[in-house]
Amino acid sequence: MRRLLALLWLLAGTAAQALPLETIRLPPGFAIELWATVPNARQMALGASSDKGGVLYVGSMRAGKVHAVRFDARYKAGEVLTVASGLQLPTGLAWREGNLYVAAVSRILRYDAIDRQLDKPLAPVVVTDTLPTDTHHGWKFIAFGPDGKLYVPVGAPCNICAPADTYAAILRMNADGSQREVFARGVRNSVGFDWNPADGSLWFTDNGRDMLGDDSPPDELNRAPRAGLHFGSPYCHGGSIADPEFGLRRTCAEFEPPAQKLGPHVASLGMRFYHGTMFPAAYRGDIFIAEHGSWNRSKKIGYRISRIRIKDGRAVAYESFADGWLQGEAAWGRPADVQELPDGSLLVADDHAGAIYRITWKAPR
Repeated sequence: MRRLLALLWLLAGTAAQALPLETIRLPPGFAIELWATVPNARQMALGASSDKGGVLYVGSMRAGKVHAVRFDARYKAGEVLTVASGLQLPTGLAWREGNLYVAAVSRILRYDAIDRQLDKPLAPVVVTDTLPTDTHHGWKFIAFGPDGKLYVPVGAPCNICAPADTYAAILRMNADGSQREVFARGVRNSVGFDWNPADGSLWFTDNGRDMLGDDSPPDELNRAPRAGLHFGSPYCHGGSIADPEFGLRRTCAEFEPPAQKLGPHVASLGMRFYHGTMFPAAYRGDIFIAEHGSWNRSKKIGYRISRIRIKDGRAVAYESFADGWLQGEAAWGRPADVQELPDGSLLVADDHAGAIYRITWKAPR
């Protein structure tokens, strides 16, 4: 019945307000609801919040827009505003000290005092416009680290190649774009990262190369405790798979292995460590990952939120937390990012259904 409902929705093109959320499977005590309707919702960034409410910013990659969603003190979403438009693949967002940073392929723009200017934002300041212009893996996930630096990935401009050092890397820079440097190398295409609150280490998802078959290579969850590490691309995949074209040049033993191998071609995107107190204590310090879903397997996988259990600073388990967007071989939604709200609930962006969901927990009676 659940599969039939999802397929009927696909055929009928039902509006976002009638999405078949009853098909989503969650652990006992958890519930999911449609929180806001935002076209092509990708990365989210939380603005300032208070006891009166706050603002969530959402990048709409294909639409070329950035949206702002106001929410009240009960975390109920309200008005959805367009705060920027006409941008090139504006996926990545980062909020810091009242200003919103937007990644648009080769440019990073800053919208000053954005929370107070939602109805009429100021013209953006160009932080940098000298990043590569390639659109193949050119959209970005950005975030500020505990060191106050802005971290910006630059994906490989290809499925598999050995590009210049400015590609297949995670860069970091000052908030004004100065002192740019390479933090991590050998990163084919990271579209999600966060810092472990326990030790400050950077963890990031990385999408594996295509055209090596249904089950190879795995996507990766990587850990970078310091700058200067190399994570293998294009020579080695998943910590142990030598690339058929580039693998003879260097060995897998030279590179940092994954902290956790993820499903092959699940398209792991946005990820966050869970800090909150709404969910049971066992979830605190774990990682949630939005798996956008495969496009190049004979049988689709992903299309879910996965959970990585963390113990003593290491990944010890990889499991499904929320799934059901994929029904058979038909997907009615594709998770693209996760974002914790101040009350400990979890938002999920879905760029396919044009929706943001909110997952909450209440102790079962």
